[in-house]
Amino acid sequence: MKKFKKKELLSVPNCMGYFRILLIPVFCVVYLRADTPGEKYLAAAILLISTVTDFLDGKIARHFHMITEFGKFLDPVADKLTHAAVALCLAFHYPLMRWLIFLMVIKEGFMAVMGAWNLKHGQKLNGAKWFGKVCTATLFLLLLVLVVFPWIPRKTADFFILAEMVIMFLTLILYIPEFQKLHKKWERRPL
Repeated sequence: MKKFKKKELLSVPNCMGYFRILLIPVFCVVYLRADTPGEKYLAAAILLISTVTDFLDGKIARHFHMITEFGKFLDPVADKLTHAAVALCLAFHYPLMRWLIFLMVIKEGFMAVMGAWNLKHGQKLNGAKWFGKVCTATLFLLLLVLVVFPWIPRKTADFFILAEMVIMFLTLILYIPEFQKLHKKWERRPL
């Protein structure tokens, strides 16, 4: 296992990633205890701070040549943890969100297992495909809209949740041939 240098672990973009992870329980407590519109807006503000931090950490890492292997790991972990926590909180108000969470677990579980298999067999992962990025962006947009605009009618919210479920399912289906290509490449390797 690779040892990471202290300088790498404590780079500005990585510290921003730690900050995003620390915001998760703060968001959850504020959101779940929110009774007034002001408290709901505070939860939305916390989520927006996390979003801006996510955007800035990538910009800073690229602009100042601070991209690290650990950062490549940390950033998507912070994304997944944030998405999962926000979705779980929203599931208390939007029951259909539970099915989206179920689909998220299946998709992310598949991605993790296939990614680990490919890494174990020496295949380099090329990162997210365009459809994976679209899925992540639409998921985040859905979560943000439901937090920022809690008065959205239930039927409208359910429509958007169902639309995201379709996008997530299609993304999972589109990733299967990508992993099959890597698997075939591994099978054809010289022994």
